[in-house]
Amino acid sequence: MKPTTIRKRMLYTASKHLLSKQLGSHLAKGLKEKHHCKSMRVIEGDSVKVLRGEFKGIEGKVTRVSTERRGIAIEGIKREKLKGGNVDIYIHPSNVVITSLNLEDKWRQNRLEGQKTKTPKPVTATEPKVVKQKETKPKEQKEVAKEKEKDAKINDKKDKFQTEKSKGNK
Repeated sequence: MKPTTIRKRMLYTASKHLLSKQLGSHLAKGLKEKHHCKSMRVIEGDSVKVLRGEFKGIEGKVTRVSTERRGIAIEGIKREKLKGGNVDIYIHPSNVVITSLNLEDKWRQNRLEGQKTKTPKPVTATEPKVVKQKETKPKEQKEVAKEKEKDAKINDKKDKFQTEKSKGNK
């Protein structure tokens, strides 16, 4: 099978999580520098600018994201139907650049903040590391004591077995 036919198959038979990944778009220069991220999945509420196609230069907020149509609907970009009324036009996210992000989603915020700290913090030799021990509740202390008793009994049995074995060898 040719590589081009394999790519076409992947486009039309892709699973839901792969379709979702195909709805990513580049970030504007200011956002790239701020978030240290080149591209991101487009979600509702993001502001975008169209770079290619019939609606080039139009800016607006994303009103819908459709994985089935593999596109996004942008506020202000509509087409009139013959019978009257307006219909959203879906534009592929690769033809769009994100100008401002919708950061209402906590997961998205944490992901962006996590990508900021790419270099580990240097550890200074003057500060000693303090290891905190877990504070145990009374119930947990009883359980820990029982486990220690069991371990002690097992060790006693092992010791007895080894002494008997050593006596038998002599």
